[in-house]
Amino acid sequence: MFFRMRAFLSILTIIILFSSCSEYQKVLKNEEVKPKYDLAQKFYDEGDFKRANRLYEQIVPKYVGKPQGERVMFFFANTYFQLEDYYLSGYQFERFIKSYPKSDKIQEATFLGAKSYYELSPRYSLDQTDTDKALTKLQSFINTYPDSEYFEESNTMAKELTSKKEKKQIEIAKQFNKLGQFNYPILVSAITAFDNFISDNPGSIYREEALYYRIESATSLALNSTENRKKERLEEALDSYNTLLRYYPETEYKKKADDLAKKVQGELAQYSESK
Repeated sequence: MFFRMRAFLSILTIIILFSSCSEYQKVLKNEEVKPKYDLAQKFYDEGDFKRANRLYEQIVPKYVGKPQGERVMFFFANTYFQLEDYYLSGYQFERFIKSYPKSDKIQEATFLGAKSYYELSPRYSLDQTDTDKALTKLQSFINTYPDSEYFEESNTMAKELTSKKEKKQIEIAKQFNKLGQFNYPILVSAITAFDNFISDNPGSIYREEALYYRIESATSLALNSTENRKKERLEEALDSYNTLLRYYPETEYKKKADDLAKKVQGELAQYSESK
């Protein structure tokens, strides 16, 4: 009896699915707009965003300027978001915002549009164009809707993307530092890159790291400088060391920084002895 019931339910499920697919294909090929609208709404409510999307795609142009147009365009954009097609969801939400700036859905659309670009943001080592776009949109949302239910999530995403961009910046500077160990003039670019990072990102989680690696770059450059620049650069390296300890007296880089400072102080001592 149990197996018969299971077989019956399986057959019933197949019949329902076949009927649903048959209805979908029939409506999809039909020229009438209303059946497509109704079926798209049904699929959307059931979470079948793929089939809802196909139907909305066909009817969106038909509802431009009509009362249902706002609803159709928002749902169309959101089907792309739910399907994780973030390029198209970002684009469609932008279209919605331009078309219906006074919509009750404008706040949600603005958030989801920004989140679409957040989802497109690649790992830090790749081009950050989408990250920049996401940050611009998230910051605009945060400024415009400070009381929004999406405020905290937007803030969290913005901080994450900011850290990602900072990570890219400091890794580039560290790469200059690494290359400079074999080609000393490159260390000038490394120091400039660290200075720019420290100046541009005062609250960064990578600030301590940047201050330490600036010491490395400055010390290597000083120790390998010509005599007419050496003393000046040694003093600059020591200033870098003092800056790190001033801001981070318990820095995790203290031992390595101390070792570099001893080398610098040893070299500077020679100038005092020669007086």
